[in-house]
Amino acid sequence: MGDGGGPEPGEPVMSREEADRALARLAAEHEAIETSLLSLQDHAGRRLLEGAELTGVTKERWARAEEAISLLWTHFEVYTAALDSLRELRARHRRPTLDDLAELTAGLRNPSVTVPSGPDGPDGPDGPDGGDGERIGLPELVDRINAWYAQALDVVAAADSVWSALPARIDMLSAELQRVRSLAHSVGVRPGEHPAGDELERTTEELTSLRAEVVADPLAFWIPAGGSSAPGGGRPDTERYDRAARALDDIRREIDAVLQVRQDAEQRLMRLRDVLSRADRTLAEARTARGEVLAKIAASEVPAVSGPPTVLYEQLEAAVEHRRHARWHRLSPLLESLEERAEEELERARASLTAVTAPLAVRAELRGRLDAYRAKVARHGLADDPLLSERYDIARRLLWSAPCDLRAAEQAVLRYRQAALEALAASDGGGPTGREGGVR
Repeated sequence: MGDGGGPEPGEPVMSREEADRALARLAAEHEAIETSLLSLQDHAGRRLLEGAELTGVTKERWARAEEAISLLWTHFEVYTAALDSLRELRARHRRPTLDDLAELTAGLRNPSVTVPSGPDGPDGPDGPDGGDGERIGLPELVDRINAWYAQALDVVAAADSVWSALPARIDMLSAELQRVRSLAHSVGVRPGEHPAGDELERTTEELTSLRAEVVADPLAFWIPAGGSSAPGGGRPDTERYDRAARALDDIRREIDAVLQVRQDAEQRLMRLRDVLSRADRTLAEARTARGEVLAKIAASEVPAVSGPPTVLYEQLEAAVEHRRHARWHRLSPLLESLEERAEEELERARASLTAVTAPLAVRAELRGRLDAYRAKVARHGLADDPLLSERYDIARRLLWSAPCDLRAAEQAVLRYRQAALEALAASDGGGPTGREGGVR
């Protein structure tokens, strides 16, 4: 390698046109680099990073990026000075001499500039032989500047993307969370009293923690684009935010359900009172009927009738208290249970009344059958038949006496029916039925 005063031995000297094209490329590169550096200097993400109290991976990467930015400007100054020197050399003569071209060739192609040793220096901070720097060529200098710029921009752009996306969304979700919290408290959904209240507290703590972590360490929430080497390529990691948003949606649905209970509570309580009142009246009717059956029906097993549903009435009073004190989160499950049990109680009361009054229904049926047989016989002119009259009187006496022996009365009705069938058959010439049909 030469000393920068001329081309390498055996290396051809550039022509004037080649030197002019190389200088033009360097000038364009210089302008692009200067624009990029000024843009980086004014980048909002860079200003935020400089003023933030950083932690974690962001603190580490920003420290390296700041060093890279410092080296960028130092090397850019060297680049500017070298370019100015080459331009001055080219401007000496309109048509450069062979010596001018040889010097231009050496400056454009050979390691012709001395730069401070940095992270990319081959032998540490003092250069290859312990001096103040190292000599490199302009193309290598441009490559280093571009690499450091990409490194710094990647940190700045990624941090800015996270800060632009997540904190604002977290703040909006936190504002919605505060609205939900206020609504939750109004219906008694509080930590320690309702699962949704506990989840609301956890979500609040998570959002507070998440925002602090995002502000202090934004690069911990950055997912680089796979396979992309472009600075700032990737997207913010929103997994924790999304999880908190879903949790808040679940809490909101739970509170909406409690609010629905508050809105419908009075009507549901009124319906419950009505159902329990009907069940109570039905049981009272069954108890009255049981006394009547025991007085009027003999030799019959009459089931006992339970008392009023006092436990359900107590729970109904508890529900009223929950409503009075706006304990909607407790009222909701209690109402659901009460509505189901109240309907069951009404069905049980109706079944009890049916079971208790069954003997009276049997007696009424026997009375109807006896009168039907009697009317049939009378239409055939057999009402005064001595046997029929006797059996009718026996059956009627049993059915209309108190207490009524249902078993004996049923047998008496069957005997009367049998005698009526025989009498009707005899009056019709021996057939089993008459022209109007026999007694069934």
